Amino acid sequence: MRDRMFSDDTSLPRASNFGNGVHSDPNISANAMSPDVLHEYKMRNSSASPFDSSRISGEGSPMTMSPWNQTTASSPFTKSPFTPFEDNLPKNGLIGSLIREEGHIYSLAATRDLLYTGSDSKNIRVWKNLKEYTGFKSNSGLVKAIVISSEKLFTGHQDGKIRVWRVSTKDPKVHKRAGTLPTLMDIFKYSVIPKNYVQVRKQKTLWIRHSDAVSCLSLSEDKKLLYSASWDRTLKVWRIETSKCIESIHAHDDAVNSVVASVEGLLYTGAADGTVKVWKKEQSGKIIKHSLVQTLLKQESAVTALAVSASGSIVYCGSSDGLVNFWEREKQLSHGGVLKGHRLAVLCLAAAGNLVFSGSADKTICVWRREGVIHTCLSVLAGHTGPVKCLAVEEDRERSLRWIVYSGSLDKSVKVWGVSEQAPELTPMTMHSHTPKLITDADSLPSDGSYSSSSRPGKDRRH
Repeated sequence: MRDRMFSDDTSLPRASNFGNGVHSDPNISANAMSPDVLHEYKMRNSSASPFDSSRISGEGSPMTMSPWNQTTASSPFTKSPFTPFEDNLPKNGLIGSLIREEGHIYSLAATRDLLYTGSDSKNIRVWKNLKEYTGFKSNSGLVKAIVISSEKLFTGHQDGKIRVWRVSTKDPKVHKRAGTLPTLMDIFKYSVIPKNYVQVRKQKTLWIRHSDAVSCLSLSEDKKLLYSASWDRTLKVWRIETSKCIESIHAHDDAVNSVVASVEGLLYTGAADGTVKVWKKEQSGKIIKHSLVQTLLKQESAVTALAVSASGSIVYCGSSDGLVNFWEREKQLSHGGVLKGHRLAVLCLAAAGNLVFSGSADKTICVWRREGVIHTCLSVLAGHTGPVKCLAVEEDRERSLRWIVYSGSLDKSVKVWGVSEQAPELTPMTMHSHTPKLITDADSLPSDGSYSSSSRPGKDRRH
């Protein structure tokens, strides 16, 4: 393995306040990468495949997207092709690239001055000031999700397990595995009682276990609960203090790609069945239950990513048709509009301050600035040579209204960007081949706030 690091600056500005970032699976198979299908991708027609009860996790996995992961002879440190800004305005651009050349990057998490990266190499790398700080290895498949809770680190894996890690008090570079969810003790206790088994496709399994890849993780607002969602179509709720699964919900009719917890006990899930659902936490003593309160979206394209603004006022949904829908919580989660900035599937979203970031299979990141419900595209960050799979955002403590954005890609690199909320918006001259658009008209939406893609013109976007 060769380690490489490229940077404009000798050190990365220290940052804090990790933004809301979620990641998901593009649900695209390499078997479908024929010239005809590639032509369809170029026509913005990437979307969810029809529901198939016999589908296994390997099908539709981004692991199979190696055609996008092509090496290049040029330097991986490539400047984003921006038109120069006015001298008195902050610039948006690339700070540096982190390259380990050992696997596609599927997950990111940042805390203080550390960045964690997960890949399909089974390794979790830790970076500090644009340099590799340490790393540790799990004995499982690729690392699909990472979340940080105080002194604990949770990782979701392709093998359906959630692993728990602790930082050593003696040496902060040492990360020790503290356990697995569910615990071996709970698996033993539950396995002797027949009623604890549930039918998942063609096999029976314990309700406390995921039977397919753990695609995403999220922490509750009070950091007491961990939510995990899986390609097995379930949502599970874990009490962090006891490491116990306290609830399992059959949430969707296809693989769940994203879960994000928000304020006031609200929880959002998005899946390959094309739906976004809203769940509400209800607590009676020590008993916690989650009930479905609303379905925000019903469409044929897979829902691939979710994000919620820091205040919880706006909910964003990215999907495989390249669109980002959003809803307003203050208006009973009524549909607020659609952001059009990508040619291919949106694979990840993150929200920080008044900015929203969308990463796509078209290898770019769109930066949107929100003013009320009006979203303006400030920048299109280009430089990755593969699909942008995950995002994390931190506040730049040295400059106000400026953010440090980390983007992980299937090109095996992580890029670090500096983005300001004060940067000027894009004009047709600076957007190059990208044509971000804005739609704010609700178009006679149902009174319950749900939105259906069937009202949009266009041919079938299944693949």
